[in-house]
Amino acid sequence: MMPELFSLQDKRALITGSTHGLGMAMAKGLAGAGATLLINGHTEEKMKSALAEYKKAGFTAHGFLFDVTNEAEVKSAVDKIEQEVGPIDILINNAGIIMRTPMLDMEAADFRKVIDIDLVGPFIVSKHVGKYMIKRKAGKIINICSMMSELGRNTVSAYAAAKGGLKMLTKNMATEWAKHNIQVNGIGPGYFATAQTAPIRTEGHPFNEFIINRTPAGRWGDPEDLAGTAVFLSSAASNFVNGQIIYVDGGLLATIGKPSNEV
Repeated sequence: MMPELFSLQDKRALITGSTHGLGMAMAKGLAGAGATLLINGHTEEKMKSALAEYKKAGFTAHGFLFDVTNEAEVKSAVDKIEQEVGPIDILINNAGIIMRTPMLDMEAADFRKVIDIDLVGPFIVSKHVGKYMIKRKAGKIINICSMMSELGRNTVSAYAAAKGGLKMLTKNMATEWAKHNIQVNGIGPGYFATAQTAPIRTEGHPFNEFIINRTPAGRWGDPEDLAGTAVFLSSAASNFVNGQIIYVDGGLLATIGKPSNEV
């Protein structure tokens, strides 16, 4: 009975921004549990490379190029998936960007761009996928939040505003759609070892030392650390979990950190 609770056999999962990084790690986790992958990206080259990697791993994956901020493109892609591949049982809103710019130096257009991709994008995709889920009276939606859904940090005002908003959008989506047997939750990754963070994870780099000392687990997260939580929130095991944000952060949010002289 227990393995069946976490099985995603015969389920289809749409993961935005899943041609690389954490999106790909979560997609592989879902595929390992039996899901058929619906991969989203916005460049042909990355999509081709990603699909080859999924195929090499033995997973079934279909690629769909669309911009999460373009409602017409999103609607067209969602309709196409539903008609040609099958029902979207799981949606992970993972696509996002970050711009590290002090507030006084940030252009309003750049602020809006981050909000558009990181917050409006999940709204648009969820809206169009949600219409089908509501008709079927079943669905799982996972929004990828952040440490910045809870904490502020220098130079990331737009990102923090978007991720804080995404936390509350998650709760509101759960409030509106729980009656349709749709569970909407969030995952808040801590600091992970990805290609994007490689330059600041070198030994002796101040930020690398800060994260290792600030995180009780004493390390950066491995992308595969997200897979279990993604599978849980996508499976029948979470059928009565709704409107929650699960922080996969090595304990970072649980502590104010350790003194610098602590052994």
